Order: sequence, then structure tokens, then C-alpha cells
Amino acid sequence: MKTEQKQFRFLNWIERAGNRLPDPSFLFISLTILTILASAIAAYFNLTVTYEGFNEETGTIETISTSVNNLLSLDGFHYMVTNIIDNFTGFFPLGTVFTVIIGVSVTEGTGMLSVLLKQIVSKTPKALISGMVVFLGILSNVASSTGYIVLLPLGAIIFLASKRHPVAGLAAAYAGVSGGWTANLLIGSNDPLYAGVSTQAANILDPNYVVQPTGNWFFMMISTVMVTLIGTYITDNIVEPKLSTYSFSSTDTIETITGNERKGLRWAGITFLIYILLIGVMIVPESGILRDPETGSLLESPFMSGIIVFIMLMFLLPGVAYGIGEGSIKNTHDITKLMSDGISGISNFLVLIFWAAQFTAFFEYSKLGTIISVNGAQLLTNIGFTGLPLLLLFVIVAALINIIMPVDTAKWAMMAPIFIPMFLQVGLSPEVTQVAYRVGDSVTNVITPLMPFFPMIIAYFQKYDKKAGIGSVISTMLPYSIAFLIGWIILLSGWYLLGLPLGPGAPVTT
Repeated sequence: MKTEQKQFRFLNWIERAGNRLPDPSFLFISLTILTILASAIAAYFNLTVTYEGFNEETGTIETISTSVNNLLSLDGFHYMVTNIIDNFTGFFPLGTVFTVIIGVSVTEGTGMLSVLLKQIVSKTPKALISGMVVFLGILSNVASSTGYIVLLPLGAIIFLASKRHPVAGLAAAYAGVSGGWTANLLIGSNDPLYAGVSTQAANILDPNYVVQPTGNWFFMMISTVMVTLIGTYITDNIVEPKLSTYSFSSTDTIETITGNERKGLRWAGITFLIYILLIGVMIVPESGILRDPETGSLLESPFMSGIIVFIMLMFLLPGVAYGIGEGSIKNTHDITKLMSDGISGISNFLVLIFWAAQFTAFFEYSKLGTIISVNGAQLLTNIGFTGLPLLLLFVIVAALINIIMPVDTAKWAMMAPIFIPMFLQVGLSPEVTQVAYRVGDSVTNVITPLMPFFPMIIAYFQKYDKKAGIGSVISTMLPYSIAFLIGWIILLSGWYLLGLPLGPGAPVTT
């Protein structure tokens, strides 16, 4: 039974209150209606903001004036009725989930994933399971958002195999993938995007200033250790003890591998190695066909652009090989059935994501997020703080803005031209401004219902807890959000006071 210890009462209250909200699909319908009405009210009062912003099409900083788009106007009404299908089919999580599920459903349906993970877990000390899941979640964001699709379900399966609550595994993976968005040991696909926007913003005051993609690298590496340790502690000592007892089935136990399963794993292993070698041939040489044909870059290349497809094949091909070797796949009809079963398993998610896509699109069209964010930024500039207090206040502001506008690079393109020049004038480098933004942008990822992947998170929770709702997700993830915020504030404060470089040639102050 769910414990009612004092340290859990607040989280339990949040869960109960959140789960009293309408079904998630109807909640997004309600938010959509609220957005429509709010846009009409804001347009009536002629709300407008003007700011220096980064134009991604021209690559320059421009003065931008933004006013509310009234969704109840004739143009707004036409937008709504003509874009509903495009909003759904163009919603980013839809395509990525569908594509990866095609591959994962084969590895899962043949039993390969379960057998492989159970064997890994049987050889991994139980004390390291949580840390391993959080750490893998952090590393996964090097390939942008693929960790949401791959690591979250795997986190639950890993915990199941070790006879631990699968929701705790989901939470640990989600904490690493989303809450640890600013951390990594490697330079990821988003780092060049951040650096480009930050450079343009810095050039408003200093035309020669260049922010490198490695400008936050040292801070990111230390953050990886911090997030892993905090995430492990929260999972083991707060999240898992709070969860209700989970009824394990016979399939959740670690059993001896049969001869056919060993044969299947050998076939899958050989297929996986051949696949990795082929990918290596195409991306390792500077002239590799999956690198950028003009620059030879790997970060901005066909490989990174098509990473979802390559991940799908990484699951699909070994899964098929395992099924043939193990005997569960006898013909092509078996492969198609496994794919179909995988897609049918996410039917609830598809209904939820349809309405989430409408809300996200309508909210973006209305420009309400931009107006709220710019006004928040202008409020910060009027407070009069400098140095470390200003930096930490910016972290808080970025965290709050992220709750209503959780699109990191697009939001930074709007906020960087405001904050980087302002902070430069008080001696704070563009790199430290950028890292403060990224910290704030990470910590509330796991608790905002407006994050594009949030509907998928709810669907994962409901797979193991039929009564789970928005309140369940938020109450489970809130301890991670608070702990990561406190940890990063302490880390950033120490970094600032010691004057350590944030990356190669990237100072804290100018």
C-alpha cells in the first residue's frame, strides 16, 4: 500500500489533485479552448511586445514586434479549421515514436529485448541499477530527443527484470533524458545550435565574439556526475518507496536462457556488429557518405538528421535475426504481425497526442508564449541585480518560462538577444548566460504538461499503473526537478566563485 509518511504527504496530495483533473485528452482539449479564449482577450487589449530577436532564416539579429494572433478572428478561425490534420501529422513525437516502435516492437515481440536485458541485470549489482538508467538517459540526449523513445521504456523493463517497480525505472530514465538535458559527456546535436544563436546575440555588442559548441562542455561533464548521483538518490529513497506495490508476473522473473534463445542472441549479435561496422564505414572517414557533403561535419549531417531511422534499424535488424535464430519468426508475415502489434499497443497514445498537437499548435500560433516570455525577461532586467544573484535569478526565470514554453532552442533564439547583451554589460560571458539558461530549461522539463513528449510519458505510466494520470507523473517527477535545481544552483555558484572555465576558452566573466 502507498505509504503516508510525512515526507510523502505533499507528493501524494499533488498526485491526488492532479489525477482529479479530466482525462489527459480532455485536459488538452480544455487547454486548447482556454488558449483560444485567452488569445481573444489579449487581442482585445492589443498586447504587443518588441524585442531584439534572432531571425533563423536570415541568421541575423533583428528588432521584432509581436502581437497576439486572435484565434477567434476570421483568420484565426480559418487557421484552426484548415490545420488540424497538419498539426497532428506534423507533431514531432508522432513520427519519431511510430518509426522507432516499428523496430522496438520486433525486438520486444520476439523476446530478445527481455532476454538480453534480464541477463544484463542479472550481472549488474542492484545498487547500480538506478544510476545506470539515469546515466544512460543523460547520454541519450546527445542524439537530441531519441532518449524519450528508446530509454524510457527500456528503463521500465530494466527495473522489471531486477524485480523493482517499473514506474521507478520510467522515472529514473525520464529524469536522465529530460531533467538532465544540460548534462552530457559528449557534445550533442543541440550544442552547435545553442552556440550559433549565442554568437549572433553576443555580436550585438562585440562583433568578434564567437561562442563555440564546446563552450559549456566542462560544466556539462561535471553536471553528468551530479545529475546521475542526485537522480539515483531520488529514485531509490523518495520515488520508489512512495509507489504502491507492483504485482510481478512470471514473465518478469530472470530465467535460464534456453538453447534456442542463445542461438537467437548469437545471430542478433552478429547482425548488430555487421550493422555497426556498415554505419562506421559511412560516418568515420571524413569522406563518409553519411557526413555533411560540404563540410564533412558529423554533428550536422545526414546521419544525425536521420538518426531516428538508424535507431529503428538498430532494433529491427537484430530483432529479426534473433527471431529467426530462436524460431519465433518463420516467415515475413510474422515480422509484419510483430510490427502491427507494437503499433496497436500505442493506440491510447495516438488519441492523446492528437489533442496535445492541437493545443501546442494553437498556443504557438497565438504568440501568447512569446509575449509572456518577453515580459518576464523585461521584468528581470528591471530588478537591478548583478553578478551571481542575477545569474541565479535568470536560472529561476528560465525554469518558470520553460513550464509554459518548453521548446529549448526556439526559446533560446528569442531570449539570447535579450539576455546575452544585457549580461555582457555587467561582465557575464555569453557562455555562462547560455549555461544558466540551459540549467533552468532542463529542471522543469520533467514536470511541465506542455512538453511535446508529455503525452507519451503519461501513456508509459499508464502501461504499468492503469490509474495513473497527470498528477501521478508530476508528483513522481517533482522531487527530481527540485533536487536538480538545488544541485545545479550550488554547482553553478561554486563554478562562478572559483572562476572555472565552462569549456575550452570559455570564461565565466569577461
